Amino acid sequence: MNLSQLRPPAGQKHKKQRVGQGMGTGRGKYSGRGAKGAKSISGYSRMRGFEGGQMPLHRRLPKRGFTNIFRKQFAVVNVGRLEALEGGSFTPERLLELGVIHKLKDGLKILGTGELKRKVSVRAHLFSKSALEKIQKAGGTAEVIAAPEKQS
Repeated sequence: MNLSQLRPPAGQKHKKQRVGQGMGTGRGKYSGRGAKGAKSISGYSRMRGFEGGQMPLHRRLPKRGFTNIFRKQFAVVNVGRLEALEGGSFTPERLLELGVIHKLKDGLKILGTGELKRKVSVRAHLFSKSALEKIQKAGGTAEVIAAPEKQS
């Protein structure tokens, strides 16, 4: 097989239609764009959601709900997950290191889902009541630390 003899199948390739080549070609004057209007000019780009001047759908639909701009978002870890990890002392930095949490956000919160059978020492920004009970029942310690500084 010779690579220089490779050709696409017949009818697959088409010559580009050349517009604006005079009135005799049938593609002269307005070059297939029509006379006036937004789409006839160069550099035209329609904005997202544009419906030809009709009120766009995203503006016709009613807006509902509320977004709390002061909402706090915490990295969450359950006590059952701490049971599965090696070591007896856990801090937000250690959990980041182990890959248990990926981002600290507004702090670390420990929740009470799962069983805890061994003694662990946990430092976090928040604890749920059930998590606190389970940690203390297992003989461990739970220390609340100050909220992390916001990084912009």
